[in-house]
Amino acid sequence: MAKCDICGKGVHFGNNVSHSHRRSNRVWNSNVHRVAVKVNGGTKRIHVCASCLRSNKVERA
Repeated sequence: MAKCDICGKGVHFGNNVSHSHRRSNRVWNSNVHRVAVKVNGGTKRIHVCASCLRSNKVERA
């Protein structure tokens, strides 16, 4: 799974807990997209999470 190049957000790990309280591993994937972004006057495709896109931490090309 990709990691956000701006904030570093990536995969989170935890447990599925059943009704009988047995536990198994599970994964939460972050909402990461590969978008074209303006960098130093040019465009570059980087991985950016949805929260960084919403808070305007990057300028889309």
